[in-house]
Amino acid sequence: MRSIQDIKGVIFDVDGVLLDSLEIWTDLGARYLTSTGRVPEEGLAEILFSMSMEQGAEYLKEHYSLPETTDAIRQGLQDMLRDFYFHEVQAKPGAGQLLHRILEAGVCITAATSSPREHIERALERNGLLPYIDRIFTNSEIGRSKHFPDIYDAAADHMGCTPEESLVFEDSLYALKTAASAGYHTVGVADRKGEPDQQGLREAADVYVRELSEAEDLFHLN
Repeated sequence: MRSIQDIKGVIFDVDGVLLDSLEIWTDLGARYLTSTGRVPEEGLAEILFSMSMEQGAEYLKEHYSLPETTDAIRQGLQDMLRDFYFHEVQAKPGAGQLLHRILEAGVCITAATSSPREHIERALERNGLLPYIDRIFTNSEIGRSKHFPDIYDAAADHMGCTPEESLVFEDSLYALKTAASAGYHTVGVADRKGEPDQQGLREAADVYVRELSEAEDLFHLN
C-alpha cells in the first residue's frame, strides 16, 4: 500500500471505525423488547433504522402494546445505549496499534462523531484509546450533520491542518463523500454491520481497508 504523503493530521470517525459499536444501533429495539419478555418481530432493525429515538419508542409502544409511556420507553432505550458504551462495546481489532503508529509518525489525531460525547469518551477510555486522541468533535456540538464538512473543518483547524494535509477515516459512504468533496484525503473502513454499499465506499475512498491493520503502512515512522 502506497503511503499518503504530507499528512499532518488524521480525523477518525468512531462508530464502526475505532469502536465495534454498530450492532447496538441495529439491536437496540430488540434488546429492549427482550428485556420486557417480548419477542421482536423479524426485520425490526430495518423498520426502526430511519426513525428517531422518539419515533422508535412510539412504534414499540403501539406495535407491541407496551404499558409504559412513550417517554419511559425512550428513556429505557437511552439507558441501554448508555450502558452499552459505558460497559460493553469493544475497540475494533487493530485500533490501538494504528493509533500508536500514527502518533509515532508525528501525526496529530482527532475524532469526529455523531454519537454523544459522554458515550464516546467513556468507551474510548475504557478501551485504552482516549489518550491517543487530541480532541473529540461531535455533530451535536458543531450543529450540523456529516452531510456537511463542518465537523471535519473544525477538527482540521484544531490540528492546524488544511484539508489537503488531513486524512479522514470513515465507514459511511455519505460521510466519506462529504469529506472528499471538501478536499480531504479519505480511508474507507469496512464494517460487517456498517455501510451496505461497500463497493461504493471502495470506489469513493483514496484507500479502502478491510482491517485497520492494513492502514498502518500509510504512516512512515520519522
